[in-house]
This record gives sequence, structure tokens and C-alpha cells, in this order.
Amino acid sequence: MMTAFARTVILYFLIVIGLRLMGKRQIGELEPSELVLTMMISDLATVPMQDFGIPLLAGVIPILTLLALSMLMSQLSLRNLRFRELVCGTPAVLIRDGNIQQAAMRKNRYTLDELLEELRGQGISSVEEVKYAVLENSGQLSVLPWTQRQPPSAAQLQLEIEDDVTLPTVLINDGRVMRKNLTACGLDSLWLQAQLQERQLASPKEVFLLTLDEHGQISCVKKEADL
Repeated sequence: MMTAFARTVILYFLIVIGLRLMGKRQIGELEPSELVLTMMISDLATVPMQDFGIPLLAGVIPILTLLALSMLMSQLSLRNLRFRELVCGTPAVLIRDGNIQQAAMRKNRYTLDELLEELRGQGISSVEEVKYAVLENSGQLSVLPWTQRQPPSAAQLQLEIEDDVTLPTVLINDGRVMRKNLTACGLDSLWLQAQLQERQLASPKEVFLLTLDEHGQISCVKKEADL
């Protein structure tokens, strides 16, 4: 029993670390080579988990080999454009100037139903409304409508609008003080305690979320009482 537990934990953390080395990418955005790698690693990990007669290294070594190969291919892709095109492919234009590129759709085995579904999902009901539609390497469809069909921006309307977009910093996360963020903002525990007292809060444990933006505005969400 303990052997199965230990094997599972080791392989789990090995795979997690390996996927983290691959970079932050959602499953739906995996390149073909990354998707194949993920499937192979999952298959390799299940064998030593289930069969105790197989040495643990029989699963670990192939996984490490695949991860090393993936990192090598990533480096080659960064340095060589032709290798990148061979492994990752190139984006394909499926709609150009409102016209469907049928040859490109056939080459990528992309059906008309899939194309129309993607357009509807982005609020577009007609192919003629689209200037370009590009099938990315990840399989997602990037749709660029004609300029006159896009919502006008403040710059196009010649409106002078103050840029008030800020990036808030989390100082308390579910009752836990993020001391690294607090220090990065040039603040200390005394300042934080004063803010809590101002909001009639006894301790950070009563706070679900507390953030501070670049303009010094504080947002505080109290924890809800357990039912």
C-alpha cells in the first residue's frame, strides 16, 4: 500500500514539474508536439503506478527523456524558423476580404460547419463581415472584422479619456497576508493593521480579499460567515 502511494506521489510531482517547465499554456492551446508529449507522459506514468513488478525508474527515465526532448525542440524552435514551421506548423488564412479560402480549409481539414460555429461564437453572423479569419497553430480561430464593423474606440471618436486602468496588488488572500506583496508596495504590518481597524476588522483572517491599486485605492471583501 505504501509502495503504491510513494510511486504515485513521485510520478505526480515529476509530471507537474515537467509540465511547468514546458511553460504556462492551457490545454486547448497546446501545440501538436506538446499534446503528443502530454498523452505519452500520462500513459508512461500509469504503468509503474499499477504494476509493482516494474521498477520505478522504468517510468521515470522515459518521462525525463521526453521532457528533455521537448525542451530541446523548444530551443530549436526558437533558433530555427524552418524547424519551428515543421514542428508547430504555420497559421492559415481561412477568410480573406470576406471570401472563404476553400483550398486552405481543405488543407487543414476545417469544415464549413466548424467555421460558422466559431464565427457565431464571436458574435459574427455572416462571412462577409470578416476581413480576415486566421486558424492559429493552437487550433483557435482569430477573427478580424472589417474596420467599419468594429466598435469605435475613444481615439477614433477623438475623446480625451483619462487612462485609469490599474493593476491591483493582492495583500490578503483568503485570510492570509501576502507579505512579499506588502513589502513590494513599500508597506508594513502596522499599515495593514491600521487599514483593518478602520474597517472594524480584528485580524486578516476576517478578510477574504484585500487589494491595493496603483492609485492607492483599497478594495476589501470580508469573509462570509460559515453556515
